[in-house]
Amino acid sequence: MYVSLNWLKQYVDIDNITPEELAEKITRSGIEVESIERVAPESTNVVVGYVESCEQHPNADKLNLCQINVGTETYQIICGAPNIAQGQKIAAALPGARLPGGVKIKKAKLRGVESHGMVCSLQELGIDEKFVPKDVTDGIFVFPEDTEVGTPVAELLNLDDVILELGLTPNRADAMSMLGVAYEVAAILGKEVKQPEETYQTSDSKAADLVSVKVEDGELNPYYGAFVIEDVTIAPSPLWMRNYLMAAGIRPINNVVDITNYVLLVYGQPLHAFDYDKVATKEIVVRSAKQGEKIQTLDDQERTLKGDEIVITNGNEPIALAGVMGGANSEVSDDTKNVLLEAAFFDARAIRRSSKHHNLRSEASARYEKGIDPNRVQRAGAYAARLLAEYAGGKVAQGIVAFDELDREEKQVKIDTASVNNRLGTTISDEEIASILTKLQFGFEQDNSQFTVFVPTRRGDISLFEDMLEEIARIYGYDNIPYTLPEGEAFAGKLTTKQYLKRQLKQYLQGAGLMETITYSLTSKKRTEMLVSPDVSEQAVFPVKLKMPMSEEHSHLRLSIIPELVNTLSYNVARKQENLGYFEFGRVFLSNEEQITEQPNETARLAGALTGTWMEQPWQQEKKPVDFYVAKGIVEGIFAQLDLGPVFQQAQVDGYHPGRTATVSLNGKVVGVVGQLHPTVQKAFDLKETYVFDLDIAYLMDQYEEVPSFRTIPRHPSVTRDIALVVDEAAHAGDIQRTIQEAGGELVQQVQIFDVYQGEHMEAGKKSIAYTVLYQDPTRTLTDEEVEASYNNIIENVKAKHDAELRS
Repeated sequence: MYVSLNWLKQYVDIDNITPEELAEKITRSGIEVESIERVAPESTNVVVGYVESCEQHPNADKLNLCQINVGTETYQIICGAPNIAQGQKIAAALPGARLPGGVKIKKAKLRGVESHGMVCSLQELGIDEKFVPKDVTDGIFVFPEDTEVGTPVAELLNLDDVILELGLTPNRADAMSMLGVAYEVAAILGKEVKQPEETYQTSDSKAADLVSVKVEDGELNPYYGAFVIEDVTIAPSPLWMRNYLMAAGIRPINNVVDITNYVLLVYGQPLHAFDYDKVATKEIVVRSAKQGEKIQTLDDQERTLKGDEIVITNGNEPIALAGVMGGANSEVSDDTKNVLLEAAFFDARAIRRSSKHHNLRSEASARYEKGIDPNRVQRAGAYAARLLAEYAGGKVAQGIVAFDELDREEKQVKIDTASVNNRLGTTISDEEIASILTKLQFGFEQDNSQFTVFVPTRRGDISLFEDMLEEIARIYGYDNIPYTLPEGEAFAGKLTTKQYLKRQLKQYLQGAGLMETITYSLTSKKRTEMLVSPDVSEQAVFPVKLKMPMSEEHSHLRLSIIPELVNTLSYNVARKQENLGYFEFGRVFLSNEEQITEQPNETARLAGALTGTWMEQPWQQEKKPVDFYVAKGIVEGIFAQLDLGPVFQQAQVDGYHPGRTATVSLNGKVVGVVGQLHPTVQKAFDLKETYVFDLDIAYLMDQYEEVPSFRTIPRHPSVTRDIALVVDEAAHAGDIQRTIQEAGGELVQQVQIFDVYQGEHMEAGKKSIAYTVLYQDPTRTLTDEEVEASYNNIIENVKAKHDAELRS
């Protein structure tokens, strides 16, 4: 909400306080002032000038040579504006003037002719172009004929105004109007609020003879009032009104439209002006839309209605989308002579649905959605009728044709001084509470320390004792509430187990050379089907589609982090960053429903992606590219941080290289995948060899045991034995390694592969795998007999399970 302080002064006295002080007081009372801005940067020596003559420049087709009277002197000024003409009153910057942006006006020669100043447009005076009236966007601004020559333009154009931008919370709909802000400021400063004059003269015509009103559903539209104003003249609105609208961020259009916008900002009550003659039937029928019905709105868009909107019709066809935007078929134009003015109260939820369905938000819908004051609806219409009579020359017909089932009753809230002080920790007296309620202009009845408060309908956010408690606290002053140190036993904070593990894993991965990244949870439909981990795909999940996506590229919730990680790799590789490693802690969204009826299950994942050179030794001229074993080693390190033992199994996974991919298992359950991207996927992302991993980190953290494991330093010697086995080339070294570990019993502390050989002196279809087996007992020295027995048991088991023979 933009609040013009010059405008606010009409309703509450703020003359003795600076904008900065006022902003501070408003913020401290509960509404944040987000910024303090001047309408335009200061300009000097710019006054109203009268164009006595305007002739074409002798040496330029698009320049005009003007004689401009500023009251004390006549200046020759050359102007290129297309709309300048003799007899106009314009803004003239005289020699020595300074304009926004540091521009200094000096005497100059243009095409051989002297120019003693500059004729200024509104943009050149510092007003944002988007708020400048369309008819003068490409030219100069022309003042009304009764403007006094020589008057400084800063005051006339409200350039000296200060704008406060209020950051309103959804419950403070009352502050979405100038009167609402005036009540707030009046309560803070202890001032009175001045109300606008709402009375007007009427003509001999009777509104009831000119229009009828019918409302089909009183719950959706409990009040609809129609005013009829005849014989209006469409013209620019008065200068002061245009100034205030521009200060509030609204572009002036014409007197009729500007008046409805002006009253909207004063009361917070949306109004709409129809061209009475275009309504044709002289009948207003408010009803629910019919499914498939069409209406062309004022933004020239044809909209197909869904059936749950409220529409204003002439009995035959829609002429407005109620509470949101008017229809083009009843729009006020330059030819309009008679106006039908709508002042109505619509159901907030219905307006919110209409606005959401059509992705159409307006100043009106924003206020209807949050709730308007039922006691201001008719008053706002009356004030607008008065302004139309005064500034559009209209004649207001007698009476208001209305449908009225509106509840205007004030809510009652009971409070007592003891409860207020008990909650706030204060010692506020009965008299102070009464004074605060008076400042808020809330009616009340007092019985000693008991108060019955009659909450004005403008404050729809107040219905409970706690609401009144907040009002008392903020007007009393949050700074005046005494503070105390907390009592009781204090405990030092600490990380949860999962927070601690996540931090440890991040440190490990960063230490391993990977960089953390955060990618979108939203992705395209195509990418939801890519690179899904086997433990996810086996659950028969469906990708979750957004109802109103920002774009097709962000239309679905992801099933895997990998596609966006790979896309990030691709983006940076394209920018000459060739050696990269990323990891991400994120969530995937799993649903077993094709059409969502329940929230999807969010599962935490840890994923990584690597490409390029892993390690480089320039002096030795050695490079180690990223390969499967680098990615597998990182995954093993992750498991080691959690004190868990993974099992890797070669696998075929969609999107992965068929010979360089493995599933990762724990306790017999697949928990992820590690491997190289399939060459076609690499090509699609314009990448060289790229390796990724994707783990169900939520499950892994659940398997972590918080009891610290500890091993004493062994005091007894260990024994190592090397075993070289000849096996089929299709045999998996990991399977044989696990067999050795199990067959060796408790004495085998470690089994490592140190050699794989195929080639000369090796039978076709066979390979040799060599392992080092470490034997140790922490309590004693092992005997040769014990080691030999264990060794023989290993040989028997690998022969039986894997058809392995000792290599001679």
